[in-house]
Formats: sequence, C-alpha cells, structure tokens
Amino acid sequence: MHFTSEQRLDDGVLEREFTLDEIPGTLWTPESAAPVPLILMAHNNGLPKGAARLVARARHSAAYGYAVATIDASGCGDRPRSAADERARAELRRAMQAGEPVDEIFESFIGPLVEKAVPEWRTTLDALLSLPEISGPVGYSGWTAVGIRLAAVEPRIAAAGFFAGGYVPRAQREEARQVTIPLLFLLQWDDEGNPRQRALDLFDAFGTTEKTLHANLGGHTGTPWFEVEDGNRFFGRHLK
Repeated sequence: MHFTSEQRLDDGVLEREFTLDEIPGTLWTPESAAPVPLILMAHNNGLPKGAARLVARARHSAAYGYAVATIDASGCGDRPRSAADERARAELRRAMQAGEPVDEIFESFIGPLVEKAVPEWRTTLDALLSLPEISGPVGYSGWTAVGIRLAAVEPRIAAAGFFAGGYVPRAQREEARQVTIPLLFLLQWDDEGNPRQRALDLFDAFGTTEKTLHANLGGHTGTPWFEVEDGNRFFGRHLK
C-alpha cells in the first residue's frame, strides 16, 4: 500500500489517498492514541470513491471514531473500463430511456463487477489491517451486492449496513442466506429503480437472526442524514 497524498481536515480526520497494486483508494482515520475499528465503505453499483454522498458518510463515520476506507471497483471511478463494460452501460442507458425492462442487463453488468470487486476488497482489507492505527473489528457499509458476497466469504467482517437501492444479482440473493452477522438494512420506500417487494424479500432471506430494517419515504437518493448517525451507533454496538 502506497500513500500518495494526505491532508488533515477541519474535524481532525486525516484523509489519505492510496494505491494498492492497481487499486486506488481513500482512507480516513480519526485522531486517536489507540488503534481504531475499521469500516469498509462501498458505493452502490460501483460509483466512484469520490462521490459526494460517500465522502460525506465516510468523514462523519471517521469523526465518530472509526477508520473508514473505500476503493474504486474495477471499471469504476478512475479505473479504465473494458469494451464489455462500455457496451453494458450503453445498453442500460438505452433500455432505461426506452422504458424497457433492465433486470437482465443489470444481471450481466453487476454480476461481473461483484466477482472482480470482492477479491480486491479482501486484498485491501489485508493491507489496511497491517497498519498500526487500525485494529479491527471490521464493518462493511454500502453496496449490497458486494457486501453480501464479502460477508459470506470473509470471516473478519463483524457487522454490515446495506443500502437496498442497488441491483442485487440472483447469485447474491441466494448467498444472502449465508449472511449471519448483525445487519442494518436501509430501504427507500419509493425508490423508483428498486422494487420494494424485492428489497423486502431480500431482507427476509438474510440468514442472520440479528437484522434491522429501516424504511424511509422518498426516492433513491433521499436517505435521511440521521440514518448515517444511526449507522454509526449500530457499528458502535458491534465494533467497539
């Protein structure tokens, strides 16, 4: 892991950009005399790590006392896209503009993203836990499809907060039964791109006996800010 820049923010949080092999990432750490727990934070469907909503959540959680890290998934953010990625995105845009069904396009697009992203998250986790300022335990927040796979295969993930707004491939809907860690699931009740019943069915499928559903009125990007604060309290119960 090679840190390429750093700055101390107004709230005392240290923000550092890093690269790990070909993976670009950002790490936020609070001012602390002792090592702190870690939250891996991923944006739904592989949006860039610099997305304003993700950065705001990350900084708030870091100020709350966690190390927070995010990376750009393959084909997202600053990373090059393959010809197949570009074709899938173009077909998705065309279908959405035409009002056509998009589930199968999402399936062919998001499924490979998950397959590529999870090994990179595990490699990043190895590097982060080697830093003296980070001790674990580890939480995960954000992109549900990746989070399901990561929680199913990575025993170091102790708790997870999932956002229901992103498409979850069929493989991950089946893997949800293997998720047995404490879970907080956020649902926007009027999300125009995410059928409500499918999200409720996914919540029901999770194998954990310690799961909480928070549903709020509003569309895809309308998640209330207090859910960030509630998420920090959720992680406080399981990571501290």
